[in-house]
Amino acid sequence: MACSPPPNFSWVEPTKLAGLALPRMTAHYQYLLDNGIQHLVCLCEREPPNYDTVPGVKLHHINIIDFTPPTPEQIQRFLSIVEESNAKGEGVAVHCMHGHGRTGTMLACYLVKTRKISGIDAINEIRRLRHGSIETHDQEKAVVQFYQRIK
Repeated sequence: MACSPPPNFSWVEPTKLAGLALPRMTAHYQYLLDNGIQHLVCLCEREPPNYDTVPGVKLHHINIIDFTPPTPEQIQRFLSIVEESNAKGEGVAVHCMHGHGRTGTMLACYLVKTRKISGIDAINEIRRLRHGSIETHDQEKAVVQFYQRIK
């Protein structure tokens, strides 16, 4: 089966965690699986189309309204999924509609936790890796507050 990279796909932590925009085609899910990603975290209100066409990619749904920040509980749930999957040697990809706001916010929280860096440093790093990430002041605030909670 042919596979092609999903839109706006990039690794934040190679083999462990990637971000992307909404995958739509079976080839996108196949690409994830071929690259060691067995877990897809969807941050959209609705589940992505055709997500069940590639057995082997497990969908985790965390419903966050577009342009709003995740709650502390949602951040914790996301980080637990990544941690548990990575512990088994399984990669994780996270997406929202375009892979910028909600996705970038979660990826920045991941960097705060794993690299022990400040919220501002994590936001800057995600924006360097994934242009256009973390779109609203409230999303920035969510990352900074997450850093303050765990430091």
